[in-house]
Amino acid sequence: MITKVIARTALHLTCGLGALCISAQAFAQDASSSDAGATGEGLGDIVVTAERRTENLQQVPISVGVVGGDQLRSFQAAGDDILSLSGRVPGLYAETTTGRIFPRFYIRGLGNIDFYLGASQPVSIIQDDVVLEHVVLKSNPVYDLDQVEVLRGPQGSLFGRNTTAGIIKIDTIKPTTDRWTGRASASYGEYNSVNVDAGVGGPIIQDVLAVRVSGLYQRRDDWIDNTYSGPSADGTVSPKKNAMGGFEERDARIQLLLAPTGSGFSMLTSFHARKYDGTSTIFHRGAFTKGSNDVSGEPRDKIALDEAHDNPQGYDTYGASSRIAMDFGPVTLTSISAWETTSGYSRGDTDGGAAADYPVNGVPNGYGQSQGNVRDLDQLSQELRLSSNGDTRFKWQVGGMWFDQRDITEFYQRAYFLTPPANNPNNWVRLRNQNTSWALFGQASYELVPGLTVTAGGRYTKDTKKTRLLKTADSAAGVSTYRGRRYVRLSGEEPSWDVSVNYEVNPDVNVYARVARGFRGPTIQGRSAVFNSDFTTADSETILSGEAGIKTQLFDNKVRFNLSGFAYRVKDIQLNGNDSDGNGVLFNADKAEAYGMEAELEARPVPNLTLTAGLSLLHSEIKDKNVYAQVCALNGVVVCTVDDPTITNARGTFAQIDGNPLPNAPKYTANITARYDVPLGNGGALFAATDWMVQGYTNFVLYKTREFYSKGDFEGGLKLGYSAPGGRYEIAAFARNITNEKNLKGVIENYMAAVFNEPRVIGASFSGKF
Repeated sequence: MITKVIARTALHLTCGLGALCISAQAFAQDASSSDAGATGEGLGDIVVTAERRTENLQQVPISVGVVGGDQLRSFQAAGDDILSLSGRVPGLYAETTTGRIFPRFYIRGLGNIDFYLGASQPVSIIQDDVVLEHVVLKSNPVYDLDQVEVLRGPQGSLFGRNTTAGIIKIDTIKPTTDRWTGRASASYGEYNSVNVDAGVGGPIIQDVLAVRVSGLYQRRDDWIDNTYSGPSADGTVSPKKNAMGGFEERDARIQLLLAPTGSGFSMLTSFHARKYDGTSTIFHRGAFTKGSNDVSGEPRDKIALDEAHDNPQGYDTYGASSRIAMDFGPVTLTSISAWETTSGYSRGDTDGGAAADYPVNGVPNGYGQSQGNVRDLDQLSQELRLSSNGDTRFKWQVGGMWFDQRDITEFYQRAYFLTPPANNPNNWVRLRNQNTSWALFGQASYELVPGLTVTAGGRYTKDTKKTRLLKTADSAAGVSTYRGRRYVRLSGEEPSWDVSVNYEVNPDVNVYARVARGFRGPTIQGRSAVFNSDFTTADSETILSGEAGIKTQLFDNKVRFNLSGFAYRVKDIQLNGNDSDGNGVLFNADKAEAYGMEAELEARPVPNLTLTAGLSLLHSEIKDKNVYAQVCALNGVVVCTVDDPTITNARGTFAQIDGNPLPNAPKYTANITARYDVPLGNGGALFAATDWMVQGYTNFVLYKTREFYSKGDFEGGLKLGYSAPGGRYEIAAFARNITNEKNLKGVIENYMAAVFNEPRVIGASFSGKF
């Protein structure tokens, strides 16, 4: 308890000193400075490709947060996935209620809480120049990483639709044709947590052909006990210790680079494979008491589930891409072709408890389980881009993009109240989905006078979605009762654009301003067919965003400080709620508005000490007096405490959401990291590193309650170790979630169920490179 109080007080004090409280730009230094640990005198430059060219972060007129590969690997030492970035880059939040195969991302409060396998998100994932559109593909693990760039705000001109919130751009380490290099990191911790991340590559033919092979292996033992014993809809269930919570992740990638020196030609071909087995998200039913947000009494490592066979999930994913570039001198022509495929399933006890433990008048109440299957998904994409070369006053690029994604998806869901059902193997729906898109785009920048550059870009996109019902849900008598359309087609055509101005006050200070418009394509929610309900749809949403900022390098490059302020309006915003059966309900609200700021700091105030900090502040608001969301109810009874005005009709109780914040949009996040090295006589060093993040008020649903939110959650990590001369290898002890905080990450409203973060993991790690 004392530890928690001290940690919380320290975090609030540190972040309260505020103007300097900034980012997980966190040790994203160039190779020379990171090799030296924290012993260098100044900070290295950060190179980004946010505008599809190699540029210094400080000269890009976009708000970009950067996390280097070594820093992300430190966050993931206990086996975490990309969700570990949440709260550690200002403006970025991430969560899941479907395990490791379905991450949901939010930038500046804008995201999508829908758990439908066909859901679109306003945050796009770009990995090695390939867009990963489907929610399962967005979970592709990050390994042998160079760096992650988080581009905040609409990015529609260069990256297309579904980027209204921003982009997470992931770049892995590439092959080199001149020398062999390699790196590896391995860790072992509690719950038999294993994390091995490695890559090695070099020339096959010197200065002509190179290869790089990368791999990731992660695993954790099951650590959550299933305490239920008795009959269920799936048969008799016996108690089982360590029944859930584990996973095994196996990934490999091979890259071949053909780049003859002096030819101006390069072709990078990549193949990757993933095999994952694990546990879907655990919902703890009855964790909330009506009127209270306190879930401290609910154990994280024990639960009584009577269905879904301990929530298994598994996916296999494969992909290939080819990036071909030809330098013609004044211009370069680039082609990016890619294919991704995946298949798998996820099953869960969606009521989060045993019906026998929640009787009504002595009768077990609430049987619910669901399963989603992607039987087969194929994504094809092609981009062609022509861009100018050289550091001239006028720079430009034009191109086109084509995208096609097709999948067959199945859903099984059972939700019964009061009466235990017989197992009905025909309670399935099968859908065929297709998403096609094409776009033409261009961007140009011109230096009007020395130091003053204007950039403008535009894109025109057509986005089409189709869903066909292949198999309807059957009643208990085996009779089809689906009442809606068997085929739905939606299409949207929208322009995207941005205009920015960047002024270099002096070599150490840049100021910029940017206005941008983007859009998210129309969406079809087909999952409701599992309850014989009609599809729900939403038209395209559009965003108009403005931001301004300053980027500085101060005190002989010992301090890097960036600050940005923003405001945006989303018209026809796509929102998601649930009806009384737990169906995902999709709709457009009139608009949502938000404003806020992000600040980022990296500093070396004294030799051997590196500090980073991050702060984001956000105010978001839904604006539509005619939109209502169905509230928490079980058997027609509202089970939570709703603070919004409500209406009740034959369909249930609904809350007016006008004026409410966007769901999963923290009012603030703050983070701080520190590393101190003690040089040794042999050229090595002992070091201590720590990282902390804290999260402000976050509402998990569309309506306001006294239960379904978090406030003041925090997590911290610690690492102590030895770094060899030149950074050749490192050996350390680490702790993730060191104070073992039990933070609320999500809810299932009807069952007053809670979703928690991962427990503390203490372990040891080793890393090396050549």
